[in-house]
Formats: sequence, structure tokens, C-alpha cells
Amino acid sequence: MPVVLHEMRPGTGTFAHRTGLFAEMVCSNSFRSDDDERNAVGLLHWEMRTAGSLVMAMAARHRLPAGGALAVDRDPFAEAVTRQLRSHPLISVAEGEISTLPETGHWIVATGPLTSGALAQAIAAETGAEALAFFDAIAPIVYAETVDLSVAWAQSRYDKGETEAERKAYLNCPMDRDQYEAFIDALLAAEKTEFREGETAGYFDGCLPIEVMAERGRETLRHGPMKPVGLTNAHRPEAKPHAVVQLRRDNALGTLYNIVGFQTKMKYGAQAEVFRLIPGLENASFARLGGIHRNTFLNAPTLLDNRMRLKSRPHIRFAGQITGVEGYVESAAMGLLAGRMAAADILGRDLAPPPQDTAMGALIHHITGGAEAKTFQPMNVNFGLFPPIDARGGRRGRKDRYKAYTDRAKQAFAAWLG
Repeated sequence: MPVVLHEMRPGTGTFAHRTGLFAEMVCSNSFRSDDDERNAVGLLHWEMRTAGSLVMAMAARHRLPAGGALAVDRDPFAEAVTRQLRSHPLISVAEGEISTLPETGHWIVATGPLTSGALAQAIAAETGAEALAFFDAIAPIVYAETVDLSVAWAQSRYDKGETEAERKAYLNCPMDRDQYEAFIDALLAAEKTEFREGETAGYFDGCLPIEVMAERGRETLRHGPMKPVGLTNAHRPEAKPHAVVQLRRDNALGTLYNIVGFQTKMKYGAQAEVFRLIPGLENASFARLGGIHRNTFLNAPTLLDNRMRLKSRPHIRFAGQITGVEGYVESAAMGLLAGRMAAADILGRDLAPPPQDTAMGALIHHITGGAEAKTFQPMNVNFGLFPPIDARGGRRGRKDRYKAYTDRAKQAFAAWLG
């Protein structure tokens, strides 16, 4: 199926992107858990691989040690995806911004959370309602050589991973109670980015700025990204940390680490000052400080059918994060489905969505009708979106139940794909 791929970057940039590469990762370099037996994200990885996903194939080539997670060397990954697309004989790339919804043809709008202003206005005019928005904050990246390894130690939580590199994929910075309390005080007092007129702070709970979490309670961070469980201080095994800040490797060379879960809207000067209160980061140099940008997404349950078509203009499909899924793999999975559905339509066939028992099916069902339209918010894939499986018996029962979900999903997805 011949494809014209329109890309506005680098001619028209965004707040978060640095390049004109396809599949540039701007917030994190992680595709999260790769466990396809007991984790919904890992199951989605499995489904995408089974369906021949380019994103997953390139992620495999540029994988970094990350415990049980799938993390990639972000720049080589994006370069590899770009090479594959630009060299494909049936794909031509047209550079430049599209600012209106096309009247004819078969189109997929996959403009992500940073849809340009002109196109966002055109979408809002067509749908009769303003696109919803939330704010997505970017975590900072530090130079590895500036982390004090006499304080920090290498360990993945619960020593997860098949190899020694994976079991030591994270650097951990411990805090005692006094250090934690001082950090929270500084975080709450720091100068924050102001919102523009008409903007509201409707954050997605899976990507909250750390200062917003701290405002919800002084212990919130200690039970979230700074939880001390599953870790033993290699320098002081007898001392149980009150809180731990984790840094995850961000490139193949191991020269960059991002601060896990530390998305922020603090101003740049305040960030450096506050983050250097973290033990082990007193002399840290930052390759990138955190930032904040506006994310736009459709009220998909109202506007899209279950073939991802705009109900008012069925020749236009939407895919990716603009549909109200959250996360790299969820966004790529919706793109995979939209592409297959569009190709089937052009060939005169109808491709139904995967069964709701599958990860892709659960996501598309949620965004195109399963969610409550009045309270619709971006959603990661999770087993709560799947038809339930009954299994009882505490923690062991929960693990067995998750395995039952993935076994059922793999069988259903293979049948749908066939």
C-alpha cells in the first residue's frame, strides 16, 4: 500500500523535540515492563512483536540494560526507525506542516500530544468541541560521571533482570528522614513555571510533576517514585534508607542517566538547586533539565468509531497519543491498528478491532466507547481494561490471575491476527 508520510519537523518544531527524526523519545527512554506473562505493558509488547511492529523491532536492536524494563538508546533508536521508513520503496516523506483536515483521500492523523496549534484548531472546529488538554512534564537527565558513587550504588529494584547488567541497571541515591524532609521543603518552596492564561493543570496521574505529588502529602513521594523497597544500600547494608531516588541509564554508553519519575515544572535554576540536595547528586551536571508542555487529545469515546475513524469524516482516522492512550507503546500500538484498518478499508475489506481480551483490543475498546466520555482521561494499558478473570488467593492468586490474562490474550490475538 503506497503511503505518503507528512512530517512537520524540523521545519516546524515543538517544545519538547530536538530533531526531525521519526520516533524521537522526549520524556523517557523506557517502554516499561517487558514481562509478557504477568504485566499488561509486556503483553502489549508481545502483541506488537507478533504483528511485526517496526518500533519493537528497532527497540530490540537498541536495547539497554534496565532490569525487567525495555529501555532503548534513544537517538540510535530514532535514527534506525527513520532509516527504515525513508528507505522503504512504498513510503515517500513529505516535509511540512498540515494545518487543516483534508477533504478527500484516506488519512491517519498521528500528531501525538504536541499537535500544532493550527491543526488542533481545525480539529476543534470540526468536532464542535475544544480538544482536551493535560500537561506532561519531562524528567531531567544527569551526566553519569558527576554522580557520587561513594554514595549511590547500582541495583535494580528487587534485583530484577536476567543478566548482571540488568540487575544493576539503576543508580540509587539514599535519603535518611532529615534529608527527605529537607528535600520536600525545598521542592514545595521552589519557583514553578507559570501557566498561560486559559490553561489549567489537568495532569495525567501517571506522569505527575514531583512537586504536585508532594503537594498531595509529604509522604506521597516516599510511596511513589522515591519508595525505598526492594533495595539494599551497598555502602551501608545495615542502614535502611527512608527514601531512595533512582536514576536509569539513558544511553548505550552509560554516560547519561535520567531521574526516574522526576517530571517537573520547576524553573531551571530551582531544579538544579533542589536536585543537588539529593545525596550523590551534590555536584551533578545536567544534560537536560526538566520541562513542561501542553498535551492535546481527543474525547475519543465521543468522536471516534471502533475503526478509529472520525465519525463526522470517516475518511480520517486518528492514532497514537492524540486518541487518549498514554505511553510510547500504547501510542505505537494504536498506530499499528490504524494502519492495518486503513489498508483493509482501501482494499475493500473490513478489519474489526482485536478482541477486548487482548491488550490492543482492551485499549481500543476503552478509548472508542468503554470509557466515560464526561470524565475521559489518557489511559495506560492495564488489566483493569480487560474482561475480568476470577482468581482468588492473595498475592499468589494475583500473579496467577495476571498469567491467566496474558494466556487468554495471546490465544485471542493470534486468532485475530490469523
